[in-house]
Amino acid sequence: MKVVKTIEEVRNQVKEWRKQGLTVGLVPTMGYLHEGHASLIEASHRDNGRTVVSDFVNPMQFAPTEDLESYPRDIELDSAVVEAHGGDIIFNPEPEEMYHDDFSSFVDMTVLTEELCGLSRPIHFRGVCTVVAKLFNIVKPDRAYFGKKDAQQLAVIRHMVDDLNMDIEIIGCPIVREPDGLAKSSRNTYLSETERKSALILSESIFMGMDMVRNGEKNCSVIVNSMKEHINTEPLAKIDYVKIVDCKTMQQIPELDRPALCAIAVYIGKTRLIDNFFTEDV
Repeated sequence: MKVVKTIEEVRNQVKEWRKQGLTVGLVPTMGYLHEGHASLIEASHRDNGRTVVSDFVNPMQFAPTEDLESYPRDIELDSAVVEAHGGDIIFNPEPEEMYHDDFSSFVDMTVLTEELCGLSRPIHFRGVCTVVAKLFNIVKPDRAYFGKKDAQQLAVIRHMVDDLNMDIEIIGCPIVREPDGLAKSSRNTYLSETERKSALILSESIFMGMDMVRNGEKNCSVIVNSMKEHINTEPLAKIDYVKIVDCKTMQQIPELDRPALCAIAVYIGKTRLIDNFFTEDV
């Protein structure tokens, strides 16, 4: 396993693998890898001859008020995780390698990006789509792997691939949780000991919503309001959103009469965390 910094190095390596008849998987990440990322790398290793893990904190998807500078980075940790779970190469470029001084081309999307995280982070998905499209063009993978914790991102990427006729299979992988239920996230490292305990309110509300669906509740407002009431019992929690949306359009729905996503975003102190469940997985 090796770390490369340039687009040319990645492309040359992938060309060599292609000459050997090997398939290539891509796991796009922003680094500071945890067990959730490890599960994506393992899935790619299982499905493909070789696996590329991108490790790039993408400045384009951060607003000026967000945590670009403080976002955790540790390439040595990441290298150990990638090697232990079957990755073959880490692409760890500097921002100037991905975006030259006069960069002015973007991939944007409507509808799917206008709800959920798109409301409070209006530039976020343009940055995501642009960097993922660039990674797809650089690596040209057969398959790419994304976690279901970022459910809106997964839907957006699938739609982009379909709209732009990209010949890539997009694989969504299950959420990986801590033993106490908290969804794995690089941002969990921001939490103090007290905040870490308070953050369990997210998974508790998710499990509550799942139980309501499992028990036959179809009214989305009833589910959402019950989850909000539970989150509001935690003094350190501030709700960004709790919504149930159509899986394909990311638009809110009144009844569970189609495959749906229940997604939440909650601030614990200054740290914004997300969690979700798909009704089809309940």
